[in-house]
Amino acid sequence: MGTMAKAVVMPRSDVMTTESTFIGWLKDVGEPVEIGEPLFQVETEKSVLDIESLYEGVLLETFAEPGQVYGIGVPIGIIGSPGEKYDREALLGRKENSE
Repeated sequence: MGTMAKAVVMPRSDVMTTESTFIGWLKDVGEPVEIGEPLFQVETEKSVLDIESLYEGVLLETFAEPGQVYGIGVPIGIIGSPGEKYDREALLGRKENSE
């Protein structure tokens, strides 16, 4: 059945965090991504963190720009199957809990 496209969102690094600074992608658009593989980096007040992918597939699209601050849960990219057609607006508007 193939992967459904999923939104990659800014993670919560600790209880007090409401936003983080996006440092950069560790993968390029079109590259395969495995669950648990470092996907991007964020900077918190304390350190720079490698954030692992919650999904397997291909990085289809990225929205986050290095140096920009994003709130927790804000969509910053999309992972899915190569060439997959997806509803970008639905993915970007949908709230998913990534506990």
